[in-house]
Amino acid sequence: MGKRRRVAERRKTTSPAVLGGMIALVVGGAGVGVYALYDGGAAADERTSATAGHKAVKTGPLSAAEIRTASARFLTAWQQGRPAEAAAATDDASAAAALLTGYAKDAHLKDVTLTPGAAKGSRVPFTVKATVSYKNLSKPLAYGSSFTVVRRASDGKPLVDWHSSVVHPDLKDGDTLVTGESGTPPIKALDRDGGELTAATYPSLGTVLDGLREKYGKTAGGKAGVELRVVRGKASQKAELSDKTLVELSKGTPGTVRTTLSPALQAAAEQQIGKRARASVVVVRPSTGEILAVANSGHGFNVAFQGSLAPGSTMKIVTSTMLFEKKLVTPGASHPCPKTYKLAGWTFHNDGDSEIKKGTFKQSFGASCNNAFINFAPKLSDSDLTKEAQQVYGLGMNNWAIGVPSFDGSVPVQSGAQMGASLIGQGGVRMNPLNMASVAATVASGAFHQPYLVSPEVDHRTLAKAARTMSAATQSQLKDVMRFTADYGTAAKAMAGMSGDYGAKTGSAEVDGQKKPNGWFTAFKGDLAAAGVVQAGGHGGDTAGPIVAALLKTGG
Repeated sequence: MGKRRRVAERRKTTSPAVLGGMIALVVGGAGVGVYALYDGGAAADERTSATAGHKAVKTGPLSAAEIRTASARFLTAWQQGRPAEAAAATDDASAAAALLTGYAKDAHLKDVTLTPGAAKGSRVPFTVKATVSYKNLSKPLAYGSSFTVVRRASDGKPLVDWHSSVVHPDLKDGDTLVTGESGTPPIKALDRDGGELTAATYPSLGTVLDGLREKYGKTAGGKAGVELRVVRGKASQKAELSDKTLVELSKGTPGTVRTTLSPALQAAAEQQIGKRARASVVVVRPSTGEILAVANSGHGFNVAFQGSLAPGSTMKIVTSTMLFEKKLVTPGASHPCPKTYKLAGWTFHNDGDSEIKKGTFKQSFGASCNNAFINFAPKLSDSDLTKEAQQVYGLGMNNWAIGVPSFDGSVPVQSGAQMGASLIGQGGVRMNPLNMASVAATVASGAFHQPYLVSPEVDHRTLAKAARTMSAATQSQLKDVMRFTADYGTAAKAMAGMSGDYGAKTGSAEVDGQKKPNGWFTAFKGDLAAAGVVQAGGHGGDTAGPIVAALLKTGG
């Protein structure tokens, strides 16, 4: 039945109701009158516009009476099992009719009771109570949703602004609701030590467990159950959203899938990201590529594996690899970082308009001074950075097979100022914590090992490989500048107290319309590497840095 995102009984909101039976419309909310099934009178602030020979068209803000009447028309028809009539009360009758009609046939929902709340302007909240009934199985449902009433431009008529989320907040436009035997049996996911992984214990793993079920459910030895679920449409599938189980009427028999996750590191990762909003982190083992932990503050989308964000100055690790291999610079070489640098009509600035007049490249790397990297652009071809990312770090090839859906990074070929911006992780470069943890891991081990969550031996899949390995000399230079950054540079505060073989890099990625940059941090210590991002958090050393450093210390 396609991809699915399992949401266990932990969610209070459940699935939408399908129309069936004649149930009186329940009206709730302080100050809300009984909805009448007729057009309300015009309020004093309503206006009309007309031209000679044409019917007057209402314009201006909607009155409270118009909002009540439009809402009642829609909710009553929906509740009483008249989908065509309910759809006609929206501004997209065709899409609304298709989804509303499908409730009774596909979602098997009945006994619908709709309770409107107090309108907030033109937005009307409401609750739904219903019963999902399939063969001899049934369960009650309850959830909340809302819609907005708008005025149709052509005739001024108040209508419900239609989106699939009106029916249930988990529906995206193009998605549908289906009740029946799930196409994919459930799975019992295990950590590397054999313990069970559940979303109740590890909330961040909800999307991961969904992906594991989609990938391995049919081959792990389980039997499908019966459930009400969101079946994703083309747009949602393109966005890599999995199908989502809303209600389980009968449990299937799960198959077993063992992962590489460390229970200790996973628990620590969940605890760390809980300290910040919009935070994501990944921990990997450099020598093998095993993913040891993954966690996100928000549990609706797996930014850690599937995010596509500018990585900021953490990308300077890849850029430095290229510069060292081309022998354009060495860590100790004198290399000033000017306050501004002009390239192809753009003027680039350092953070805080800082500069390093008489310093080494290592100092510029440690201070994350942008123009010490951008001023190499005239000596590079447009494709150099792209080739370096692909050939040494295995990035941007769209061929990682980690066991669940992932985004493998993107370093497009760019020219002019955009190419210069790419050298510092801006422009068109896009990464996520999984990608940047892999970058740090590649430096730590000296070779790219594709990250994976499930051993390739389970399904005999082929892991991605890099075309070549960096030289020992280049690895030594990278460790030199990353160790300097961890000891004396922008990562020093987060990495304080670290011992052994370690190194780090911070990053701050500017985002249009966002007051604070996304804060990035990637580091390695021995046979552990990790990367994290805190969106709109500020500088990486202050935001993602403590998260990553704590996990490296936890892991040894």
